[in-house]
Amino acid sequence: MIAGPTASGKSQLAIDLAHALNGEVINADAMQIYADLSILTSRPTDKDMNDIPHHLYGIIDGSHRASVAGWLRLAAQSMAGIRARGRVPILIGGTGMYLYAAINGIAPIPDVPAEIHNDAEKLYIDIGGAAFRQNLATLDPLTAARLVDGDRQRLIRAMGVLRATGKPLSKWQATPHEGALVGNPVKLAMLPPRDILYQCIDNRFDVMLRAGALDEVCRLAKRQLDPTLPMMKAIGVKALKSFLDGELTLSEAGYIGKRDSRHYAKRQMTWLRNNYNAQITINTKLSKSLMEKIFPLIC
Repeated sequence: MIAGPTASGKSQLAIDLAHALNGEVINADAMQIYADLSILTSRPTDKDMNDIPHHLYGIIDGSHRASVAGWLRLAAQSMAGIRARGRVPILIGGTGMYLYAAINGIAPIPDVPAEIHNDAEKLYIDIGGAAFRQNLATLDPLTAARLVDGDRQRLIRAMGVLRATGKPLSKWQATPHEGALVGNPVKLAMLPPRDILYQCIDNRFDVMLRAGALDEVCRLAKRQLDPTLPMMKAIGVKALKSFLDGELTLSEAGYIGKRDSRHYAKRQMTWLRNNYNAQITINTKLSKSLMEKIFPLIC
């Protein structure tokens, strides 16, 4: 299991390990699972994916909402197939919820029907985050207490679960978790020095622009999808769309995209340090000495 912030070099490490270990790669990134925005989400290239089998990349249309439970089921299927072929599954991503679920499973929370989710979302928009959270607190005080007014996605999720099941999300989450992936992961963390990581983020955003990220956002905008969908909230989408709409210069849009990427990377690193408990932390490229540390843990 390879975890790390955006632009830290996870994808190349996964490929290098796959070559060395006869492995196949499974995606654990919540944005790269969508079919749209392969450039802006830094999905591995077609060449890389043809060279080493990659799974769960670009498999869901941007008009849908992927879920942790759905990803976990697909990851389990992919892992079983890889093992049946006598190969090593290599899980890679920076989405904490996916990594946590892979290791610990998830509470068996029923899916929320679309109409209930949409009604909760409309209520949030109509009354605002503070009033919405107060409303939730009367019925699920534990969940409301650990969220902030601006945590729109989680607040709406909690309200949706409550309305769909009649049971607070906090009670669902207290039930025994299930569905953890089979096996004990060897956990690697990619944590380069922050100044180097931030420079990589800035450089990569420029590369993505030259590679066609604007065209991707233009195509996505033409679909006129629900702006609350996860794909529409991918880092860089809002800023680049504002440029396409004439509201920002390209330089301003690029600055916002890089800034938001750096902020996201900071949150990822905080989660990793507090929750991931890596057996090996890597702050540079894969080396022979690192491989000598990794092999005994896997073999």
